[in-house]
Amino acid sequence: MITLVHASDVHFGKPFRPAAAEAFLDAVGRIRPDAVVVSGDFTQRAKVHEYEQAAAFLARLAPLPVVVTPGNHDVPLYRVFERLFAPHRNYRRYIHDDLDTITRIAGATLVSLDSSAPHAAIVNGRLDRRQLAFAREAFDASPASDARIIVTHHNLAPAPDYDGGPSMRGAGRVLAAFAEMGVDLVLSGHLHRAYVSRAHDVVPRNELAADVVIVQSGTTTSSRGRVRERADNSFNLLRVDDRSIEVTRYLRRQRAHDFEPCAVQRMPRPGVGRLERPVHHE
Repeated sequence: MITLVHASDVHFGKPFRPAAAEAFLDAVGRIRPDAVVVSGDFTQRAKVHEYEQAAAFLARLAPLPVVVTPGNHDVPLYRVFERLFAPHRNYRRYIHDDLDTITRIAGATLVSLDSSAPHAAIVNGRLDRRQLAFAREAFDASPASDARIIVTHHNLAPAPDYDGGPSMRGAGRVLAAFAEMGVDLVLSGHLHRAYVSRAHDVVPRNELAADVVIVQSGTTTSSRGRVRERADNSFNLLRVDDRSIEVTRYLRRQRAHDFEPCAVQRMPRPGVGRLERPVHHE
């Protein structure tokens, strides 16, 4: 079984909540996952001092593997010259040299794809064909039994009540490509609220090679929660085995000290069908 902690939208800067960060780090210490995923928006305005604080926060997760991806707030919005010519300069300096990454742990391959698209779709995000090819090559090179997991900042499925904004540009095309690759799970953030969805909720079944589970994290350490999580913080605990994916949402109320589990969803792992289909060699 693989255990992952999935956080998002930490927003170092004015909205950041230090007490929530300490509670999150304490929770990770208790859970002891195989890896931690932070799906973007490390900063509020992509400023150097915000990135320095975010880097110090990530360092406290060592020695756990940490999977990261940029969010739209991680590129400068109002510093237009920088956004046009060096949008990820601070991200690369303080968070990670690469924007698209591959992380392998026992039993899983996690591919992180930068959806921030600072020149074209900074709000709703976008993934291009080159990035989809990058993911395909990574999964083709991984063991067939590995859980195949995508990490991206922008959401590929709308919230169940459609409150919170549209999905990533070209979400249907992207999900169809992920389904064809045998992706089990997509981890995202951006909307500052937690929910679980599936590719079949977005794209007609006859247009998908398989289903894909989509898991959203709320904002883990900021005051920018939305809708039911408006005053709260959240992260997800995921347990993935050969046949199922279990998602436990952890919530920290505004005046609470700790994160506590508040909801559990368990569903079949989509990749089981991929593993059970016979492989024909010519």
